[in-house]
Amino acid sequence: MIGLTTIQGILLAVCVVGGVGLIIGIVLGIAGKVFAIEVNEKELEVREALPGNNCGGCGYPGCDGYAKAIVDGEAGVAQCPVGGAPVAKRVGEIMGIEADIVKKVAVVHCNGDCDKTNNKYNYFGNESCTDTTAIPGGGAKACEFGCLGMGSCVKVCEFDAIHIENGVAVVDRDKCKACGMCEKVCPKKLITIERFDAQYFVKCNNHLRGKAVMDECEVGCIGCSLCEKTCNFDAITMIDNLALIDQNKCKKCGLCAQKCPRKTIEKV
Repeated sequence: MIGLTTIQGILLAVCVVGGVGLIIGIVLGIAGKVFAIEVNEKELEVREALPGNNCGGCGYPGCDGYAKAIVDGEAGVAQCPVGGAPVAKRVGEIMGIEADIVKKVAVVHCNGDCDKTNNKYNYFGNESCTDTTAIPGGGAKACEFGCLGMGSCVKVCEFDAIHIENGVAVVDRDKCKACGMCEKVCPKKLITIERFDAQYFVKCNNHLRGKAVMDECEVGCIGCSLCEKTCNFDAITMIDNLALIDQNKCKKCGLCAQKCPRKTIEKV
C-alpha cells in the first residue's frame, strides 16, 4: 500500500508543477500583450491580393515588402507585373483608389543572330553570359555589344517568356510579365522594360559607327542619323552613335523604320 507520506509527496509535486505552469502562462500572456506587433489589417488584405511570386519586379523585396509599401503610401497599386490589371484593380479597391494600369513587356535590343553577325572564336565554357563577358573581347561574338546567346536571361525567367533563338534572346510577349529579372541579369544591358503598346524599337546596342559596325553585324545601327532627321515628332535622338526612341513622343508613324538603311528599327 502507498503510504501517506508518498501521497503527500505526489500531491506536492503536482501542485508545484501546476503552479509553475500557471505562472509561466500568466507571464507569457502579459509578454504577448506588451511585446505584440500591431498588424495593419489593410496590409494583410493587400498581401492576400498579391500573387505571391516574390519576383521583385515591383521594385520591393517580395510581396510582403510591396504590400507594406502600398499601405505606407510609398508605392503605387499597379506595380505588380505578375498580377497585372486584375491584381492592380483589386489592390486599388482595397486602398480606395483607381489603378493606373500600363501593361509592359521586356524588349531585347539586338537582332544580331548567327546569320547576321560573326564569331571571333569558338567558345567552350560555362553557359553563362556573365562568365562569357569576363573573357577577352567580352565574348565570342564579333559585336562586343550584342547578345551572347548563353541564356542567363532564360534561366532567371519564371514564366518561360524568353528563349534563345539562333543565338539571340527572343521574348514571348504573350507570356512576359515584365518582372525585370532578365533586364537585371543581362551583362550587356540589352534588355529593357517598355510599354506594351509601343511599336517601334531600335534593335541594336552597338555604340561604334559606320564601317566598324558593318564589319561586325548586318543589322547594326551605323549612327547615320537618318531616323532622327526623318522623325517629325522629335522622338529619336542619337546618343553615343546609337539611335534611341522616346516612346512617350513616338506617334507610331513608322517613317524611321522605312528610312533606316540597315533595318535596325523594327516594328514588333
